[in-house]
Amino acid sequence: MKLPASVDETISRLAAGDYVAERSLATAVFLTLRMQRPLFLEGEAGVGKTEIARVLARVLGRRLVRLQCYEGLDVASAVYEWNYPRQMIRIRLAEMAGRGSGDGDTAGGDTSIESVEENIFSRRYLIERPLLQALRPDESGAPVLLIDELDRADEPFEAYLLELLADFQITIPELGTIAAAEPPVVVITSNRTREIHDALKRRCYYHWVDYPDAERELRILRVRAPRTPEALSREVVAFVQSLRDVDLFKAPGVAETIDWAHALAQLDALALSPDVVNDTLGSLLKYKDDIARIRGSEAARIIEQIKRELQTSAAG
Repeated sequence: MKLPASVDETISRLAAGDYVAERSLATAVFLTLRMQRPLFLEGEAGVGKTEIARVLARVLGRRLVRLQCYEGLDVASAVYEWNYPRQMIRIRLAEMAGRGSGDGDTAGGDTSIESVEENIFSRRYLIERPLLQALRPDESGAPVLLIDELDRADEPFEAYLLELLADFQITIPELGTIAAAEPPVVVITSNRTREIHDALKRRCYYHWVDYPDAERELRILRVRAPRTPEALSREVVAFVQSLRDVDLFKAPGVAETIDWAHALAQLDALALSPDVVNDTLGSLLKYKDDIARIRGSEAARIIEQIKRELQTSAAG
């Protein structure tokens, strides 16, 4: 499928994948696709960074390759490793045969150390992990490579990525350099639990993904939680927007707003009430202290305030 030809078309294509993008984010996506540069998305958890990669893969008809980062992530888990059991079997077979296994791996049945070593370090014994998989050609086009939550990985692994992001190639000592025929569409996300090095950011197009304003969050709910009544959706958005002004350990993201709307719809709720909010705060807030702070009188106060503001807005 062809890449979008403009920012407006990018917005439309993302919308076709049920992603409501603001123009600045759509511009970043468009430039990333046109310039073949990695897209570095930073922001709070739950604001839709990871979803961008999923939607891009879907609307472009590309394969999605995801690397979930974590502390201790190494080359063997992220890039490649050798299939040691198969290599050992090959060596044992060569030793037993004494003059080649006859399976076509060695020319003329050569079982010399050099010949066996050359064969066991060939592509057939290589286990490809996500980063190497993303360099493989594909009939549908270069895949979308999602490097998710890079801030969770260690700094040495971050440094390893520099070659990949600069030249879209990986060097394997036993095989040489493997380069992508067509660069993958790379999306890197970070929740900013630590700073990512400038050397990596320089190779990317950077965009900060913020919480949406009330209007866009309402549009998101209409797309992602269509069963939620319109009046309830407005109250949900107003309540969540108010919570983001409270000093919480973790403010709710868009993902939590959608989950909460789905939960309320399952309960056949038509409007927010203190009892309904108190019973369902676990869909919205994920820390005990945050729930304790909002439950009860604070929830009632916020509900009263948003209902008054929504009535005033409707009257105006």
